[in-house]
Amino acid sequence: MPERVAALRASASSSLTTWLYDAGWKITRTLPEPAANAAFRQMADVMWRRRAGGVVQLERNLQRVHPGASGAEIRDLSREGMRSYLRYWCEAFRLPSWPRARIAETFVLERRELLDGALERGGALMIPGHMANWDHAGAWAAITYGSVTSVAERLKPEKLFEKFLDFRRELGMDILGTGEADVLRQLTRRVRDGKLVALLGDRDISRNGVHVDFFGEPASFPAGPAVLAMLTDVPLHPVTMWFDGEVTRGYVHDRIALPTEGEREDRIREITQQLARGWEAGIREHSADWHMLQKVWVADLDERRRAAA
Repeated sequence: MPERVAALRASASSSLTTWLYDAGWKITRTLPEPAANAAFRQMADVMWRRRAGGVVQLERNLQRVHPGASGAEIRDLSREGMRSYLRYWCEAFRLPSWPRARIAETFVLERRELLDGALERGGALMIPGHMANWDHAGAWAAITYGSVTSVAERLKPEKLFEKFLDFRRELGMDILGTGEADVLRQLTRRVRDGKLVALLGDRDISRNGVHVDFFGEPASFPAGPAVLAMLTDVPLHPVTMWFDGEVTRGYVHDRIALPTEGEREDRIREITQQLARGWEAGIREHSADWHMLQKVWVADLDERRRAAA
């Protein structure tokens, strides 16, 4: 009986979560844009004051980015961070209703010639962090280059995950789900076909990632981008993004040099370390637009594992 009650509660919770996201997409699109922006900004401030929704972890992360900052400075930065994060959600909900011209004109990619050159030579791997509005960047890439392929975290309930897939596909992106059969093979095929693959790389969902130095401490990042680059030998670039008024800007960092000698695990770690260096530069400069409310440093992850044990 307790198991059945728990199952019913889980089912009800899943249905409610799905409904809330569905309502968010529909209602936010119907509100006038100034009203929607104001509502999400107010929600951000409420979450910040109550230290809810990952604010505490965000501040721990920001303290590592700015180790010399005072507690008050980190609090001010986290408030801007939550406003930036809720701006992402507001824009994301409204993106499918934006005209293609607006999507194209309000995303600016600095050093775009590196991406253009890579695609002209046959395929590109762009690895952004969770910064500014990555869905806007994906929609811009789909419009500009005809397609962009990425991978989305498989969410529960399944209906919610399907809505996320439909949402991103509605923007023109080709999305694969984590855990699908042959994801790596599908990504490899697309890259070798000369396509653009963009993978968010600054959070290890599997918790079995590569440990590299990140702002002076070991952090865990996924090995996928490095493995894919080694398999295809196409240009691999870290990308950082930030909000600039009404515009979202991105910056393509230098191409990652792929090591050719050493053990496979060591080469993966070296590539991932270079990616982390690129993200560091952008995150340090645009910290408020790094939407990392989860744990990425090994010390935090180990703490959670100890608590679970």
